[in-house]
Amino acid sequence: MSVYRYGVFARSLTRLTFQKPLKIKQLNFYRNISTKSKPKEFSTFKLGLIGLGLGVTAGTCYAVYSSVTEHGKTDHMIHEKKHPRVIDKLPDVRITKKIVNPNDKSGLELVLFQFQTCPFCCKVRAYLDYEGLSYSVVEVDAVLRQDLKWSDYKKVPMLLARRQDGKYVQLTDSSTIISVIASYLHDPSQDIGELARFYPSISFFDDAGKKITDVMNKYFLMFQDSTPKNVSREDMQEERSWRSWADAHLVHLISPNVYQTRAEAFETFDWFSDAGEWHIHFPKWERDMMVYVGATAMWLISKRLKKRHNLTDDVRGHIYEALNEWTDELKKKNSKFMGGKQPNLADLAVYGILCSMEGCQAFKDCLANTNIGEWFNAIKDIVSKNRGYAERPAGNKSLQA
Repeated sequence: MSVYRYGVFARSLTRLTFQKPLKIKQLNFYRNISTKSKPKEFSTFKLGLIGLGLGVTAGTCYAVYSSVTEHGKTDHMIHEKKHPRVIDKLPDVRITKKIVNPNDKSGLELVLFQFQTCPFCCKVRAYLDYEGLSYSVVEVDAVLRQDLKWSDYKKVPMLLARRQDGKYVQLTDSSTIISVIASYLHDPSQDIGELARFYPSISFFDDAGKKITDVMNKYFLMFQDSTPKNVSREDMQEERSWRSWADAHLVHLISPNVYQTRAEAFETFDWFSDAGEWHIHFPKWERDMMVYVGATAMWLISKRLKKRHNLTDDVRGHIYEALNEWTDELKKKNSKFMGGKQPNLADLAVYGILCSMEGCQAFKDCLANTNIGEWFNAIKDIVSKNRGYAERPAGNKSLQA
């Protein structure tokens, strides 16, 4: 059964059991079209519990698989361009926690919908924390996704940002989210809702005749006359190139490595449970089901991902090669970060993706067999220092930040 059908089966089983762009003066606007034995009899109640458990596990595995692909089929018509959706008020969702930074002067009001260990969600959080921004977090139920029922778009990360008129613009795609906010922070006089309109989603056919859905300009920042004087056009091009590399190459090496063996898959899911605070959000039986069955399922799925991305059996070798490519470039530039003395958006993209595997054996092996550790820890120190403190809304259990 395909992964897509697996996810649909899980969701069905669970249910059964219960143009014109705005004008901005001299805006640098770019386009990026970048056995046969008799089975034992079970009571209806037991069958129901088993069905629910399978639904929970299958849905969770589908969600993890979906999160590492990020882009998928949509209902967009070919060549249709859609601007980000605007909603009148915040949907009725449960805020899991808030990251509060008393030094945040941005004026932004942000709500991040996420899975804690999704590579793309880790990337967005890395950027928000690096910038010292305050934001609310909605930890999405990986099975029912009740906190996304108000939205036609069902993937994470998703970010709601309050516009000047009090309405909220819905931002999707991790790189787009980062680019919109970075553009706003460059010139806070702009309405973030207006800036978001320069990142429409589009659908088109590639050279092989395959339908592609993407976001225009997602690696570009929108400047007015005030293009940063200390950053050259070549620097900006290099930053965009490495951000694209992180999304198109590096992220696809994560799952085949963290689920390479059964043992690694179980270790990974144990870490997911801790990092995602499943002991808070799910009953023990459900948490155990997700870990034990989910780890086995993702171990099998990772084999398909390896084939999909043309990886050999030496998946460790592939990620070592990628990380060496990154650190070799740093050495060539004789620079601490790709951005120089301070991390740029490419640094934060690569760092965020690697954070999604930080508690896994695969990451320990990367530290032991490549030179990525010094760079990674340097950025981690900065992000941790800039990050606000975690605050759980009244009524929730205590938080381990």
